[in-house]
This record gives sequence, structure tokens and C-alpha cells, in this order.
Amino acid sequence: MKSFKKRFRRIKKLPAWFFFFPSILLRSMCFCLFRHRIVDPLNLIETTTGCVSVTWHNRLLYFPAIFPKIARHRTVAVVSASRDGQYVSDLISFFGIKAMRGSSRKGGANALLGATRALQDGFNVSFTPDGPRGPKYTMSRGPVYLASAHGTKIIPVSINASRYWSVKSWDNFQIPKPFCTLTLVVGTPVAVPVGLDEKGIEEWRLKVQSALMEITVD
Repeated sequence: MKSFKKRFRRIKKLPAWFFFFPSILLRSMCFCLFRHRIVDPLNLIETTTGCVSVTWHNRLLYFPAIFPKIARHRTVAVVSASRDGQYVSDLISFFGIKAMRGSSRKGGANALLGATRALQDGFNVSFTPDGPRGPKYTMSRGPVYLASAHGTKIIPVSINASRYWSVKSWDNFQIPKPFCTLTLVVGTPVAVPVGLDEKGIEEWRLKVQSALMEITVD
């Protein structure tokens, strides 16, 4: 078993078709085992284009499946350049979500360049700002830097499960329990000023982090 695990961990990319069946399973579980609510007072899901969104790393499991199709198809997700990030990229492609590879630790410049192009093309760019290694619920500067450079707003997004298991990982990754309620919450956009300096980036990073925590329920 240990040798099998070692061989599997060496595989950097699995065939794309491999993720078709997990995507079907995930979609089926999401809609057969859980109740759903969407809290979107400003109807941003239907109308938003060319914006930045942020959501915490520990509630990504059902993110692709629960988000409405219209939003998924105009979203580019910034995904870690690691091997695990490759798996995530291949999986979300079956939900119509494009992936931009990179993080604050690896490939960050390429990710920001790609995110710039995505915003210019009218896509929304989605970050997990405490990923891929934390600290938990601590936002990186990337989303604020990008929003300030392009004069766009940041939209906090959360998926809150009424009951869940927590994995023993850096982010206490959440696995919703069967028959719980999954609530997709779209918060009030944060208008980040254009052309912020380093001090301003940090000030608004804390403001966006606070806005995201306001709609986060553990």
C-alpha cells in the first residue's frame, strides 16, 4: 500500500477523462444529499462580470457544483501550481470553470498576468486567498493588488454548511454532512481604490479579509 501511495504521489498529471466520473459523483452528491440556499441580495451571480472574488480554502469541496452555471462559465479560478492544483484544475474544467495556475508562493507573476487578461476579457477571477498553505483565514495581498491595479471590486463569497466534518489539515477543510444545508452567500462588493501603495494594499487587505469573515459561518 505504501509503495502504491508513493507511485501515485509521483504522478503530476492524470488523464483529463479521469476526472469526469468524480465530477458526476460530486454533482450528484451535492444535489441528492444536501439542501441549498443562495443569499445574493444584489443579484451579483446573474450580473457580475470583470470582478475579483474571494472565498476561503476550507469550503471549496462543493463550490463548483453549487454555483449556478451562468457564473461558473464566466469564472477563472486561480489555482495552485502544485500537483494537487493540477488535479483541481482538471476537475473544475468539467464544471465549465477555467483555471489560472499560480499562487503567492509559486508562479504568482504568471497568475497575475493571466488574471489581468481574464478581467480584460470580462471574466470574473476567483481566489482562495489563504491557500494553498495558509495561515487559515488570513488573506494574501494578491486579490487586492489585482483589484487596485484594474479598478475593479472584490466580492466576498462563502459556502456555509449547517453541519460538517473538519479534516485535520492546516485549514480544517470542511466536508458537509449528509442532509445538511449548504448556503452560498455573496457579500457586498468592496470597492478597492485604484493605485494603492504598499501601505494601502495592506489596509485594504484587512478590510476585504474582514468582509469575508463577516459572511463566514463555522
